[in-house]
Amino acid sequence: MKSHARNARSSPNRGRLIAAALALTTVIAAVSVWLWQRNSSADESVSADLPAANAAAAGPEGGNTGDVTALDKTFLTKVRQAGLWEMPAGRLAQTHASSEAIKRAGMHLLEGHSKLDQLAREDSEALSVPIPDQATAEQQGWVDQLKNARGKAFDQLFVDLLRASHGKIFITIGEVRATTKNTLIRRLATQTNNTVQDHMDVLEDTGLVTDATLDDVASTIPK
Repeated sequence: MKSHARNARSSPNRGRLIAAALALTTVIAAVSVWLWQRNSSADESVSADLPAANAAAAGPEGGNTGDVTALDKTFLTKVRQAGLWEMPAGRLAQTHASSEAIKRAGMHLLEGHSKLDQLAREDSEALSVPIPDQATAEQQGWVDQLKNARGKAFDQLFVDLLRASHGKIFITIGEVRATTKNTLIRRLATQTNNTVQDHMDVLEDTGLVTDATLDDVASTIPK
């Protein structure tokens, strides 16, 4: 009899607990739905903003804006002509050099100027600025000198010619990069700067750069 009394008293308590649990579950479900809807709205808002942000980021690099100056055109020509003689020089280094460091520098020339040459040709077309199809007479003469040299004589001549050439164009790159108003030329100047810096580094790593070569570069800097 006592057991039945206890069960009778506990039944209302269990009912209240079940009811409370159901109410709590309903509240949690409602909150979860509200949070999901809020996050979904936030995600849609962010997604809607992304194309504009991406377009803004792509604009300066992908677009062609800004006037092209005479210096910009000269720079485009110089980049093109540099590749037209330095790539052959890099190939000659693989067969004529006695030093692995020179061969390594030659490979850097080949790789770096292959990329720059493609970029220069693309920019030339986009800007309607004609560029030459051959190196200058002086540059062709340098290639001829390299063709006729072998071993250590080739190594020294290679470094003398290439380090002087890179040092002189490095000065022009800085001027163009600092002043150009055209986005394509600015991009080309930035890439050329990085490439020429790399080439000067590998040439200097050969240990063959002389004071006379550096003095020659210094003599071309406007006072």
